[in-house]
Amino acid sequence: MRFFDYKINIIHFWLSISLSIINIISIFFYAPKNLLQGSFGNIFYIHVPVAWTAFIGYLFVAIFSATYLIKKEKKWDIYALASAELSSIFMLLVLITGPIWAKPAWGHFWVWEPRLTTSLILFLVFVGYFMLREFGGESNQTARFASVLGLVAFVNVPIIFYSVKLWLPELQSHPQVGQYFDNVGLRPTLVLNYSLFSLITIFTFILRLRSSNLKVFYNLK
Repeated sequence: MRFFDYKINIIHFWLSISLSIINIISIFFYAPKNLLQGSFGNIFYIHVPVAWTAFIGYLFVAIFSATYLIKKEKKWDIYALASAELSSIFMLLVLITGPIWAKPAWGHFWVWEPRLTTSLILFLVFVGYFMLREFGGESNQTARFASVLGLVAFVNVPIIFYSVKLWLPELQSHPQVGQYFDNVGLRPTLVLNYSLFSLITIFTFILRLRSSNLKVFYNLK
């Protein structure tokens, strides 16, 4: 079984490396250039898939949290925590890559427009989620509180998604959600990026669960 797990890890690793190399080549030599920013503007090929990966991960946090509250089985709480950790890493990348694109596009690294502000709020809520986990101990009560917080935090995801339409147009600077896929030339590179980050997420999620199982098995803190 250990040999099988090792082989799976190796396969995931080399698939991730291969897709990453192909992805870099695709972004700089195949994908259409941003007319205003050139190759530098193509960071959105990373920014958009990373954002979607984070949102889907937070959806699983909500699903696992709700399942834990219903079934009271520890494994669902572990799944929720692992999903929250991975999603928050991707959300941090969203908050980093966004300003890198925004500086040449808007002239500022950060503007307090709706989508950026709500994205920052979501990330900070999950910082609080991890603080609750860290300082609340290993009790069932902490797990229940964290599950409720994970469910409540997910409400912000559709708000982020529709924020460019919900708020007044004069407050908007962020591009619309679907405009990237309207351009046929952008789709192959975007699909490749989605595949890459999905693979990395699945691989990392499996590793995180295995580390949690080892922690339980050896009674580690």
